[in-house]
Amino acid sequence: MTTCDTIAEYPSRCSTFAVTVLFVAGEADPWFLDEFQASLTSVSEATLRAYRSDIDQFVEWVARQEIESPDDVSRTTLRRYIAAMTTRKLARRTIARKASALRRYFSWLVRTGHLTADPSAGLSAPGSTGRLPRVLRDEELIQVLDNPPGTTANDPPAIRSRDDAVLELLYGSGLRVSEVCGLRPEDLDLARRRVVVWGKGSKQRVVPLSAPAVEALEQWLGHGRRVMATAASPSDAVFLNRKGTRLGTRDVRRLLDRRAPSPTHPHALRHTFATHLLDGGADLRAVQELLGHSDLSTTQHYTHVSKERLRTVVDSTHPRA
Repeated sequence: MTTCDTIAEYPSRCSTFAVTVLFVAGEADPWFLDEFQASLTSVSEATLRAYRSDIDQFVEWVARQEIESPDDVSRTTLRRYIAAMTTRKLARRTIARKASALRRYFSWLVRTGHLTADPSAGLSAPGSTGRLPRVLRDEELIQVLDNPPGTTANDPPAIRSRDDAVLELLYGSGLRVSEVCGLRPEDLDLARRRVVVWGKGSKQRVVPLSAPAVEALEQWLGHGRRVMATAASPSDAVFLNRKGTRLGTRDVRRLLDRRAPSPTHPHALRHTFATHLLDGGADLRAVQELLGHSDLSTTQHYTHVSKERLRTVVDSTHPRA
């Protein structure tokens, strides 16, 4: 095991080591970290790792304050921790996520009887910057979906058909990048134009497929995938990369970089999908279902995007604007 000289300077590298050395081998963990982690059955693997890392780092920090168990943590302690992260100039979204992890952790401690009072109740973090998600303009969408730049003109037909199918799913059905990469052949029902999606926390939803998406998928599955597949290719992966292995999120970033006229994150296509639905009069609850959001408030920020777009249209076209 590598010893970290200064845990305060390298919290992300040393969290596992730091938390381990807090306790004598064989002694029970007063923070119940493994129990808490085991309770997080409804979140994705990425969220699980983030929560555990966030709590580990908090335990490291309070250990330097000579706090050795949750019983010694007060609301003041938590507020000082939030202030310390702000002083370190961590991003507001990062601080908000860490505060959310702490609230969930201490709430669990109270529910399970490990703690009598919740010091994190009402704990708040600095407000977000209010940045609106990027929505692609019509001309950008046309280039990305239908008229890619000359740099892709020499792509093999198999690559072109794969990229078309991936992008149609991101925009036409509003899937997350990870959901596209994780698709299995049995998830697709092209005859009925729908796809079964496994979202965050292994939650399942059924999403309609657009006509262009069905056409692109038929092209890819009927020809492109067979060309790119190798003997070692996973049979349970709809999409493959140039090596014949399962397509990854970085692969999707690279293919979009080649197709988009300006730097564009794949999630922007999902934002555009939701915003165009709301602009067209779709019900907010329906959009929530399509996106797979657990909380309606997560979907509601798209209404702000739509209002901003409408304001832009009025300002640019109305003579009295």
